[in-house]
Amino acid sequence: MQILALIPARGGSKSIPRKNIRPLAGYPLIAYSIAAALQSRLVSRTIVSTDDEEIARNAQRYGAETPFMRPLEYALDNSSDFPVFTHALSWLMENESYHPDVVVQLRPTSPIRPPDCVDQAVQILLDHPEADSVRGIIPSGQNPYKMWRVEEHGRMTPLLTLPGVAEPFNSPRQELPLTYWQTGHIDAIRASTIVQKHSLSGDVILPLHLDPRYAIDIDTLRDWQRAEWIISQGDLPIVLPGRNKRALPKQVDLVVFDFDGVMTDDRVWVDQDGHEAVAANRRDGMGIAALHKAGISMVVLSTEPNPVVSARCLKLELPVIQGLSDKSAALRLLLQERQLNPSHVIYLGNDINDLPCFPLVGCAVVVADAHPDVILHADIVLSHPGGHGAVRELCDRIIHNQG
Repeated sequence: MQILALIPARGGSKSIPRKNIRPLAGYPLIAYSIAAALQSRLVSRTIVSTDDEEIARNAQRYGAETPFMRPLEYALDNSSDFPVFTHALSWLMENESYHPDVVVQLRPTSPIRPPDCVDQAVQILLDHPEADSVRGIIPSGQNPYKMWRVEEHGRMTPLLTLPGVAEPFNSPRQELPLTYWQTGHIDAIRASTIVQKHSLSGDVILPLHLDPRYAIDIDTLRDWQRAEWIISQGDLPIVLPGRNKRALPKQVDLVVFDFDGVMTDDRVWVDQDGHEAVAANRRDGMGIAALHKAGISMVVLSTEPNPVVSARCLKLELPVIQGLSDKSAALRLLLQERQLNPSHVIYLGNDINDLPCFPLVGCAVVVADAHPDVILHADIVLSHPGGHGAVRELCDRIIHNQG
């Protein structure tokens, strides 16, 4: 069976400009859908349909094919999905004599998918020859039997009626039929349904029931922030473009902090005599005090030799090793001297000189404004920038994680 994953990604998003290549928790949004296809056992080919050269380059970078560019008339604000799919199938047939049996639609705006989402949907379709397609669904948040229309004359009429029930809108929710909401995570469609029935769903549509925790459709910046929060928590198994992220350990024996860009905002003030000053966040101090109270050890590793580092750490009662040329070597020695289990150690950094420390610990955390390459390798990306409450955020998460 030839299973084609087709990912539609036009360049003209209005609600969030350049949405498909905007970094979401360290990866372009489109990379999550590409990863879902590439990590599937059943998908044999992954193609992105786009009208945008930059999106095409990003798609190729993350392993997808872009054998054609989508015509502009199929990439307008009001363009529907159907001509996008018929164009792709026609192009592949005419230029490559390629005829897939099943087409899987993976919308980039629903990036948070269970790891087995794609294979489950395809397998349901293959197991039921009578089915035209499979669509991901979740229980609807609001029951449509309690919904209304307001007519032109101003009167309300029920959206739906229910045989045998005079007023379903006044009935207890438990007595009403279960209803479901279609998500954008996945559609698995027989190619014959698209070509012969001129439909992306057909007549016989089967469900793939998804956990509502995965349900998010990114249309606004608020949606974007919620998606990043879900990913950053690390407690929901999802398809990721990179390696699997590690969660905060339940047992924490040591928290290692970088200083500049973590406990500060990475700026420095220099007077005419060369004296330097930095700005720190008092909320971070409250978080560190909470870890002290919980009996959790901490240390600061810094490449900066300036006394301002030791002065701030003295105030916070934090051990500090500064002026380091190789933080990873210092961290290895520290773990060895204290005979610590690395899986019980957390590291918080922000820049490329922190990267060698990440594999040495159980969880690598970065501030929200960390270097893009560092974000790619982090397990958790905080929502606060360095010097603006990121340390406090991590401390709060550690305390909460320990119950």
